[in-house]
Amino acid sequence: MSVHISETRVVRGACPQDCPDTCAFLYHVEDGKLVEVTGDPDHPMTRGGLCVKLKDYAEHHYNPDRLLYAMKRVGPKGSGQFQRITYDEALAEIKKRWTQIIDQYGSQAIMNHCYLGNQGTLNGLTSGDAFFNRLGATIGEKCYCESGSSTAWIMTVGPTGGLDVESLAYSKYIIVWAMNMLSTNLHAWPFILEARKKGAKIVVIDPIRTRTAKQADWFIQIRPGTDGALALGMMDVIIAEDLVDHDYVEKYTLGYDELKARAEQYPPERVASITGIPAEDIRKLAREYATIQPSAIREGVALERSPGGGDAVRLVSSLPALVGAWRHVGGGAVEMPIWEFPFNFDFIQRPDWIKPGTRTVNELDLGAALTGELGLDPPLMSLFIHNSNPVSQQQNANKLIQGLKREDLFTVVSEIFITDTARYADIILPATLQAEQYDLAVTWGHLYVMLNQPAISQPGECVPNIEMFRRLAETMGFDDDYWKMSDDELLMKMYDWNAPALQGITLEKLKEVGWMRLNVGAPGDRAPHAEGKFKTPSGKCEFKASAAANGNFIVPVWRNGYDEMQPGDPVDPVPNYIPPLEVSNPALDKRYPISLISPKPHAFLNSQYANEAMQQRRQGEQTVVVHPNDAATRNIKTGDYIRVFNDRGSFEGKAELSTDVWEGLAVANLGYWPGLTRSGSAVNATTSSSHCNLGGAGCQSDNRVEIARA
Repeated sequence: MSVHISETRVVRGACPQDCPDTCAFLYHVEDGKLVEVTGDPDHPMTRGGLCVKLKDYAEHHYNPDRLLYAMKRVGPKGSGQFQRITYDEALAEIKKRWTQIIDQYGSQAIMNHCYLGNQGTLNGLTSGDAFFNRLGATIGEKCYCESGSSTAWIMTVGPTGGLDVESLAYSKYIIVWAMNMLSTNLHAWPFILEARKKGAKIVVIDPIRTRTAKQADWFIQIRPGTDGALALGMMDVIIAEDLVDHDYVEKYTLGYDELKARAEQYPPERVASITGIPAEDIRKLAREYATIQPSAIREGVALERSPGGGDAVRLVSSLPALVGAWRHVGGGAVEMPIWEFPFNFDFIQRPDWIKPGTRTVNELDLGAALTGELGLDPPLMSLFIHNSNPVSQQQNANKLIQGLKREDLFTVVSEIFITDTARYADIILPATLQAEQYDLAVTWGHLYVMLNQPAISQPGECVPNIEMFRRLAETMGFDDDYWKMSDDELLMKMYDWNAPALQGITLEKLKEVGWMRLNVGAPGDRAPHAEGKFKTPSGKCEFKASAAANGNFIVPVWRNGYDEMQPGDPVDPVPNYIPPLEVSNPALDKRYPISLISPKPHAFLNSQYANEAMQQRRQGEQTVVVHPNDAATRNIKTGDYIRVFNDRGSFEGKAELSTDVWEGLAVANLGYWPGLTRSGSAVNATTSSSHCNLGGAGCQSDNRVEIARA
């Protein structure tokens, strides 16, 4: 009798999630089945560990609720009633409906909605751009996250990777500003701990006493949306007490006199009344930050999530140049190191296929677009959604749902599960998971190029996004060479492999070793702006932005930084504090006296994994953190179910009383699937559709509500 002994095969991969850590995976495969996914112990960021979100990633591939075949709606929209069809039948239905729509309304009546449900070059954020540009569809402007921050960063220092997170180990004073790193940037935290062992001080600025704040040497609690005022207050102290690095400012910055005049309008006492931070703490923070070098700032995306968020990021990003922090290894600011990667976006997205006059719709305005509020002509008659779950993740979700219910709207969703969004689809196409597909990871939090190789077969009729768009292109009769290229041929054109940053790095080498560091200097040597060399029009850190000269603002497009511009609204060349619209509105105090913010969860990745039983246990059901004084006046006790509501909508959660929040502030995590909650709704039922002043980003943190026992 023979005994079969399984052998474990290990395949190298990369995490596909919308996270700055982009961990190096090791897929463990036995008899063709994925049995475990672990972190690569040799990768300098991953160091062998994965976050709690990815603990059960192997099992995620085999979830019994997973979509394996194309589906067609047979019940009312939103009912989740579908029947199985073949992939070819689905493609035929899409062609039929799109052809009818194009004939009657034109191709701009179709729109693609995509975000970072996958973070690959082939299958991620831009995976549908070439196809929909070729089709002539309305362009979906991708502004869920970072669009305001990135616009502000580029206006100030240009498309530079800035401070490497690994170089934080050499910092002596570190400010984590608007970021809960232990939940959203876990693998960068060890470098901060390494710095602390050498004597560095760790400061966290946040409205909430988060997991990260509890680990800090000094937690500074700030009112939501007032970060720009704090930065100006720090500048006022630094300038008034002559803590400025005048040599650095004179040589490598632009607009110091104008910034000085702006900062003088924000003395610590005024800033204290705005931010809730004592004036003496503002002075202490400014003095320590300026004099303890190298000082570093880890900027969180949450900075952008208020009406003045763009200017807040400009101001925070200006601080390192003011004090000369950029001179040093471990000095400066970390925003998004992705700018060091030599993408060829002109090939990835094919903007040359965009027809003149093609309109753009901000994806965060999808609800308004579908309900007719934007007055689009032609109206949107078809929507294609992939890598995104907007019913959970988009502000003012009830308006979006209203639009998705339209019987005349033809909606196609590519998905892994029947999400709250997919329930409104007419056709669903099944997508692959990361262990089943090939891709070069897009990494926006560190400086490693990482290849993901498929470890197991694609189940059912699931296909990667890149293959889905090849099939759609063939279905629609596109005969361009683009759609005939292999994955490797595409990747060879999607990056500039001759760029200095990729010197010595090839696809063949990556297939052997999995990952390689960009050639941009070692963490212990890297000080990219010690002598200026900022990637702005002036070559300097621009306290006064060239992009807003003469009141004519031009938005730096992510594709090529300053090489591609488009007109926008006038913006003050010198950043200022712009108050929140709702949080600072006294007229809303009586009706909606609570300010609600909705940070990302610890155990979900946005809305991903929120349908997994193990992750639900780790995260717990939807809770609402409330200050005890706010709870007492409403007869709310810990564990009570409470209703959170405003004019836009409502949701319910379990009350958690805590002094980790301000009185008048409540916190409810983003990411829960509305259909799996007690009330059938989630936090975005209450958030507004307003935008931050730069980049079209959302204002999730500018939200007034009332709470009551459910």
